[in-house]
Amino acid sequence: MEQIFELFRKQSDQAKATQMAHYLRDQFQFIGIKTPERRALSREFLKAKKAQPQIDWDFVMQAWEADEREFQYLASDYLRAMRKSLTSADLTKIKMLITTKSWWDSVDSLDELVGTITQLEPTSKSIILDWAEDENFWVRRVAIDHQLTFKAATDTELLAKVIQKNFDSTEFFINKAIGWALRDYSKSNPTWVREFLKEQQNSLHALSYREASKYL
Repeated sequence: MEQIFELFRKQSDQAKATQMAHYLRDQFQFIGIKTPERRALSREFLKAKKAQPQIDWDFVMQAWEADEREFQYLASDYLRAMRKSLTSADLTKIKMLITTKSWWDSVDSLDELVGTITQLEPTSKSIILDWAEDENFWVRRVAIDHQLTFKAATDTELLAKVIQKNFDSTEFFINKAIGWALRDYSKSNPTWVREFLKEQQNSLHALSYREASKYL
């Protein structure tokens, strides 16, 4: 593990690091590695890690605890590569990642993982309903957006419930997430989204309604 950390840190570019930090409101330190370069640097490492039968949560946690933001991105890349090995038992760990060093870049990278688990283990949807009412709005955001790109496989009952549990939110990242979830689903089922918007127009935040209506 130390080799990939050392490899990344050898690519330090202060100008890029400053630019990347500014983009995220200077909340995190950066090495200065852009996404294409990060993926190229980590390709062989991730290939070797993917060949292992079990998820290396020690690596994930070590990467998440690192000061530089690129290591949180690396951990997310790794988990997405291993997503078919995830189970509902991993949701507790994923929730910890969601609520640690939280911002849209790290949180949104975990949506797909949660979505994969609910597809592999439908009984885990009860946990998502709990997440939709969590005190941490980033957890609620994942509950709302974890079905992005599901298209016809979208569980509309679950989608409606997690949105309805957040109707009274004044949090930008929640209302934006609601709009994105509905907008994405409108690409495959515009009729359902149109009817949902019609029925819930008075309950939806204006931002959510506007985003959801973009393709209708």
